[in-house]
Amino acid sequence: MMRSLWTAATGMIAQQTNLDTIANNLSNINSTGYKTEAVNFKSLIYQTLQTKSYDSTGEPKPVGAQVGLGVRPAAIATDFTQGSLIASNGAFDYAIQGEGFFMVKLSDGSTGYTRNGNFYVAVTDGGMALTDSDGNAVLDSAGNEIVFNIENMEAFKLSTDEYGNFLYKDQNGNPQPIGIQMGLAYFPNPSGLDRVSDTMMKESLASGAVTVYTAGQLNSKIVPGRLEGSNVQAADEMVNMIVAQRAYEMNSKAIKASDEMLQQANNLRG
Repeated sequence: MMRSLWTAATGMIAQQTNLDTIANNLSNINSTGYKTEAVNFKSLIYQTLQTKSYDSTGEPKPVGAQVGLGVRPAAIATDFTQGSLIASNGAFDYAIQGEGFFMVKLSDGSTGYTRNGNFYVAVTDGGMALTDSDGNAVLDSAGNEIVFNIENMEAFKLSTDEYGNFLYKDQNGNPQPIGIQMGLAYFPNPSGLDRVSDTMMKESLASGAVTVYTAGQLNSKIVPGRLEGSNVQAADEMVNMIVAQRAYEMNSKAIKASDEMLQQANNLRG
């Protein structure tokens, strides 16, 4: 009887983790570049109550007797399906249509990877640099900080094509390439990336080594004037929340039933 108490308790703990993940998805439904997460569950070890044995005629029984000991969260997987592209008024807002991540240099010197292309042009000692909203420098296809060393530069003359090449209008108003191109990072297993904060991620052993491409090499496009919205589906998350709530409730009822049965056993008289 004690086994059922512990088994149902593991179900409640697992469903609490499930609900935490669903709540995080819903809270980030409007976060630019956010990718929805889902909990994968795994059955715990089984206890053998009876091994395969023989009947009275000496014939082997086809099955033994094993009982499961509950469940645990095995992983929280990220769904990297494309989010909708939302029109933006930002002069340096970009969305990736296809695979890949923007690369930014974080404050600790490491490289972060994100689908959030909400960028700005900031004045630095070396000129004007492309940064994210936290001031982290965006990196080009060579892994260098994107800095525009144009004399008397006017930011409104900058533009970008679908491959991430930066263009600057000449005296005649014609956009000309300036030799700077945004890079896109690719990972064999993006679900293995470690989340740092917001929509920022870092490379891990599970994600595999990063490979830097240009948009054309990845068969992706960089879309200026757009931001990639979250791929969270509110209706799906609400259904998942109800399912998690009902599963939590059923496990709690199993604990209550086990407790009542133990009370009856304790009240038996010889």
